[in-house]
Amino acid sequence: MTTIIAWIVVFGVLVAVHELGHFIMAKLLGMRVEEYSLGFGPSMLRIRGPETLYAVRLIPLGGYVRLAGMEGKPSDDPRDYPNRPLWQRFVVIFAGPVMNLLLAALLYALLFGPVGIPVATTMVAHTLAHYPAQAAGIRPGDQIIAVDGHPVQNWSQLDQLIRQHARHVMEITVKRGQAIRRFFVRGRWDPTQKAYLIGIEPATRLIHEPLWMALKAGVSQTVQLTGAWFRALASLVTGHSRFDITGPVGIAVLVGQAAREGLPYLVLLAAGLSANLGLFNILPVPVLDGSRLFLLGLEGVRRKAMDPERESMIHLVGMALLLLFVMFVTYHDLVHYLHLG
Repeated sequence: MTTIIAWIVVFGVLVAVHELGHFIMAKLLGMRVEEYSLGFGPSMLRIRGPETLYAVRLIPLGGYVRLAGMEGKPSDDPRDYPNRPLWQRFVVIFAGPVMNLLLAALLYALLFGPVGIPVATTMVAHTLAHYPAQAAGIRPGDQIIAVDGHPVQNWSQLDQLIRQHARHVMEITVKRGQAIRRFFVRGRWDPTQKAYLIGIEPATRLIHEPLWMALKAGVSQTVQLTGAWFRALASLVTGHSRFDITGPVGIAVLVGQAAREGLPYLVLLAAGLSANLGLFNILPVPVLDGSRLFLLGLEGVRRKAMDPERESMIHLVGMALLLLFVMFVTYHDLVHYLHLG
C-alpha cells in the first residue's frame, strides 16, 4: 500500500507540474485552454471554470492540457493554438519539460537545504547475517576508527580500505561507548557486487546547507544530470551502451523503497524522476512534446504548417507505439521483479 500511495503522489506531482507549465504559459500568452486534466479515463473530480475544465481522472498514468484548436477542425478564433505566432506555440510546448527541470532543481535544493542530504558515516547501522563482521562480534552502534592501523574519517575511506584489504585477515578497530576494541575479519566474496565484503551497512546523518548554497547545489545537480542524460543518449544511439530502461512497475518499486527509507531518499528520487520526465519529453517521438517542437521547427523552416489531419495521424500512431512500448517495458519489469524469467 505504501508503494502504491507513494507512486501515485510522486508521479501525480511530476505530471501536474509538467502540465502546469503548458497551462500557465498558454494562459499568459492569451490562448484558450479548454481542459487541464490529471490522469486518463472517467473523471473523479470536475471543476468548471469560466472557460477551462479542471479534472482529476481515474487512471493516474499521465495528464494533458487541451488547447483550443490543437485537435479537431481549425477555426478563425485568434486565441486558438494554431492561429498564434510560431514562437508562442513553441514556448507553450517547451514550458512543460522546462517546468520538470525547474522542479528537479527545487527538489534538489530542498534536499541540500531543509530536508537534508543523507551522508554515510563510519558508524555501523546494521551487520548482515552470515557475513564476517557479525561473526567476528562487530555490532550496530560501533564506530569504526581504523582498518589495519589506517585511521578512517569517513565512509568513502572506510569502504576503500575494506575493499583493498578484505582478501586477507584485517584488523578492524572500533569505538564502542568509551572502550576501544579490535576485531580480526576476513572478507567474503560477494558475487553480486563482485567484491570482498565484511557485511556492514553504515549509519547516515543529514547535512543541511545554507539556503543560497542549497539553491546553487540544486541547479548544479540538475545541470549535471542533464549532461549525463544526453551523454547516455548519445552512447545508446552510437551503440556504445546497451538499452536498459525501467518502466512504471520498476519505478513504482523504487518509489516504494525510497518512501520506506525516509523523506530524503524520496525527495532525491523524485528530483531525478522529474528531470528525466522533462528530458524524455523533448525526444522527437510522436505524441511527446519533442515531436511537436520538431514539427514547429519544420514549420519555421518551410514557412508552412503541416496539415492538421496528417499531424493528428502522426500523434495517433505515436500514441499506439508508445503504449506498446510501455507494455513491453512493463512485461520486463514484471519478469524481473516477480522472478518469472
